[in-house]
Amino acid sequence: MPIKYLDFFLRPISYVLSPFQALFSLIPRLITAGLLFQGPISHEFPAQPPGSTALKMATRKKIAIMTSGGDSPGMNGVVRACVRMAIHMGCDAYCVYEGYEGLVQGGNFIRKMEWHDVRGWLSEGGTLIGTARCMAFYERPGRLVAAKNMILNGIDALIICGGDGSLTGADKFRAEWPSLLDELVSAGELQAEQIEPYKHLNIVGLVGSIDNDLSGTDATIGCYSSLARICYAVDLIEATASSHSRAFVIEVMGRHCGWLALMAGVATGADFIFIPEKPRDDNWREDMCNVVEHHRKMGKRKTIVIIAEGALDRHGNKITPTMVKDLLADKDGLGLDTRITTLGHVQRGGTAVAYDRMLATLQGVEAVKAVLEATPETKTCFIAITENKIVRKPLMEAVQAAKEVAKAIEMQDFDRAMALRDTEFSEQYRSFIMTTAVQLDKEMLLPKEKQMKIGFINVGAPAGGMNAAVRAAVAYCLSRGHEAVAIHNGFAGFARHHGDKPLGAVRPFDWLEVDGWASKGGSEIGTNRELPSESGMETVAGLIELYKFDALFLVGGFEAFHAVAQLRRARDQYPSLCIPITLLPATISNNVPGTEYSLGSDTCLNELVDYCDKIKQSASATRRRVFVIETQGGRSGYVATLGGLGVGASAVYTPEEGLSLEMLAADVRHLKDVFAQDKGQSRAGRLILINEKASKVYNAKLIADILRDEAHGRFESRESIPGHMQQGGVPSAMDRCRAVRLAIKCIQHLEKFGGKTREEIKTDPMSATVIGIKGASVVFSPVKTIEEEETDWPNRRPKAAFWLEMKGIVDILGGRPSYKEPEPDLTGVKAKDVKRGIESAT
Repeated sequence: MPIKYLDFFLRPISYVLSPFQALFSLIPRLITAGLLFQGPISHEFPAQPPGSTALKMATRKKIAIMTSGGDSPGMNGVVRACVRMAIHMGCDAYCVYEGYEGLVQGGNFIRKMEWHDVRGWLSEGGTLIGTARCMAFYERPGRLVAAKNMILNGIDALIICGGDGSLTGADKFRAEWPSLLDELVSAGELQAEQIEPYKHLNIVGLVGSIDNDLSGTDATIGCYSSLARICYAVDLIEATASSHSRAFVIEVMGRHCGWLALMAGVATGADFIFIPEKPRDDNWREDMCNVVEHHRKMGKRKTIVIIAEGALDRHGNKITPTMVKDLLADKDGLGLDTRITTLGHVQRGGTAVAYDRMLATLQGVEAVKAVLEATPETKTCFIAITENKIVRKPLMEAVQAAKEVAKAIEMQDFDRAMALRDTEFSEQYRSFIMTTAVQLDKEMLLPKEKQMKIGFINVGAPAGGMNAAVRAAVAYCLSRGHEAVAIHNGFAGFARHHGDKPLGAVRPFDWLEVDGWASKGGSEIGTNRELPSESGMETVAGLIELYKFDALFLVGGFEAFHAVAQLRRARDQYPSLCIPITLLPATISNNVPGTEYSLGSDTCLNELVDYCDKIKQSASATRRRVFVIETQGGRSGYVATLGGLGVGASAVYTPEEGLSLEMLAADVRHLKDVFAQDKGQSRAGRLILINEKASKVYNAKLIADILRDEAHGRFESRESIPGHMQQGGVPSAMDRCRAVRLAIKCIQHLEKFGGKTREEIKTDPMSATVIGIKGASVVFSPVKTIEEEETDWPNRRPKAAFWLEMKGIVDILGGRPSYKEPEPDLTGVKAKDVKRGIESAT
C-alpha cells in the first residue's frame, strides 16, 4: 500500500464522514487483523510482488457486491469501486449476478472478481451484473438456500445497491442469519465447523434509485442522470412547443415521490407541475389555467406542464396527463393545441452523469470500509450524502421514514408528506412557486418602503447556471416588488457603456426574454474579468449613486469574489458603496473561497466526462494507447481530480500537488508494466488528466511525447485538449436547480437590509457576503472573514481544498503505484541563500 496514503487509515472514525476529508479514515485494527497491506501492491495486477511484506491473514475477508431492484445509472460505478477497494484492502471481491436470484441460484451466479474485470465499467449504463425479481427470496426457504450458497463461497459481508425494497430484504436477511445457519446445520446441509467462521452477516446498503425517494439522503445513485434525461427531453420539446405555440403535458416517473417532476419543473422553467406530496387546493384546475393564461398574456408561445405518474388531487384521486390535456385544450377555456408525451424508460437509460459517477465511487469505497468496520452489534447502515458529506445512517430508520411519506400521501396528510422530505425538496418547491407565478400572487408584494432597486452583474468567465440564477432572482424580485436592473458586460460595461445610445449597459430586465433563460448556457447579460479597480473605483461608486442602486447581486468566479472584496474595502472612501452586496459563486474551476460548490462546475464535469468517454473509446479501439488530456481550472485541480474520478484515470496531475520528474518516471514505469502484462484481452483505453497549470514545464504534449518515446514502440500516446468546450453548452440539471435555489436565497438575504442606513450596512459584516455550500449547510459567509482567513490570494483559490483527498481515491481505484511527492519550491530569502550556497536546502 502506498506509504503516502497510510496516514489516512490511521485517523479516528466519526459517525458522519466527509467524502473529501475522512474517506480513508480506518481504525488500526484493520492492520492488526491483516486487512491492510504494509508493503506496496500492484493494483493493476493485484498478486503480491516478490519480497512483499504483507501481513499474514488467517482468512481473507470475502465481500460480495450485488445490484437489486430497478436499474439506475451509476450502479456499475458502485460495483467497480467496491471490487477494487476490497482488493486494495486485501480482501476477495465477489459479484452476485442477477440480484437476489443469483444468491438463491448460487453456482456461476456468484463469481470472484479480479481488478481488471471491472475495467471500463464507469461509462456503462444499467448494471452489468444484472438485476432481477426473486420471488423465492421473499420466502424463508429461499433465504435458507441463499445463506447456504454464501457459506459455501465463504462470504459473510454483503454490499447491496438497490431501492428501499431491496435494502429492506437485506436487513431481514441479516436479522435471520443466525437462525438460518442453525437450520442449515440441523438439517444436515452444512457442518457446524463450516458455519463457525461466518456466524455474523455484515450488510451495507447503497441506494440506487432514479426517483430519489429514500429519506435521509440528498441524492440517490442515478437520480441526477435521470433528471438530466428529462431536462434534455423537455428542452427538445420546448422548441416544438414554441414553434407551434403549443402546450405539452409531460409525464415523468415517480409513483410516490415527486422529486423528478419537481426538479425538472425548476430546471426547465415549466409553467405548472403535479407531484404526489403537494397537490394543489381543490381548485387545481383553476390554478393551472390562471397561471397558463397569465403567461400567455405576457407573450409566452409555449406551455409546459410536468406531471409525476403518481400525481394526486387533495382527495387522493389520481390526476392523469389526459385530464390535464383535456383541460388545456378545452375550447371553452384556454383552447390550446395540447399534446401528451410520456418519457417512460428513457429516464433510466444511458450512462451516468459525472455526479452519479462520483457518488457511486465515493459511496462504494465507504461501503467497503463500513462492512470491514462492522461488528455484530452494528445496525445495518446505508451510505447517504448530505450536501457534500458522506454519511452512514441506520438503514431501517430511513426506510421507515420513506414509508411514512407514502403513508402520509395515502392518508391525504400532505403537509406531513412535505415535512418528511428533506429541506432541499421543500425549498425547491417554494422556489418553483416563486418563479412560475411572477406578479400573480399579490400577497408576495412587499410594502413600498421595503422594495429595493437591485443591480445584477456577472463577473469572470461564463459558467453553466448563470442565466438560470439571473432568471430565478429576477422572477423573485418581480414577485416582491423589487426593481431588477441588468448591468451588461460586467464592470467594464458598467463603467464605459452605461450611457450608450440608444441602448446603454444599464437597463431593466424584460421578463418575457428572461423567462426563457433557464436552459441557456453562457451569460445573456454578458460577463468579463475586469475588476472595479480596473474600471475605476470612483467611476463605479459614482454610477451606483447615479442609478440609485440599493443592493448588488453578483454571479461569477474568483474575479467576482475579488470584486466584492474591493467594493467592501472601498466603503470608507465611497459612501455609495455602503449597500448590501452578495455573491453567488459560478465558475467551472470551483475555486471560490467560502463554498464547496460553484455553479458551472457540474456542467463542466459532465462535458469533460463525456469528452473523455469518447477519447477512451478511441484509445480502446487501438488497444494500446494512452491519451493525456489537459483540463481547465486555473490553479485549482478540482476539475482534473473530479474528472479523473469520473472516467477512471490512470493518473491525475494538479497544481496543489505539483508534478516532478520522479513522479512522471514512476507513472511511465507503471504504464510500461501495465501494457507488458496486457496480452490484448482488454479493450479499455487509458487516460491521464493534467490541469493546465499543474506544472510550468510539463504540459499534455510533452508528457505524451515522453510516454511515446519511453514506450519504444510497445504502445502509443496522444495529447488532447478540450479547451473552452468545458464551459459547456446547455447547463446541467444540477447547476440549473441549485442556481434557482441559491439565487432566491441571495435576494432574500439582500432584502434583510431594506430600509437600513448606510452606516448600519457598513458596520454589518453580513452586508458583503458569499453564499455557499459548506459541509451539510447552505450558508452566507462575510467576505471580510473569507478574504483574510480562507483565501490563498497568489493561487486564486481557497487555502483548504475540501476535495484534495479525493485524489487518493482516484489513484487507488486507477491502480496507480506509490510515488514520491514533488518537493515544494523554495521562496524568498531562503531560496536566494540556498542558490548562493550559504544555507542547506534541507
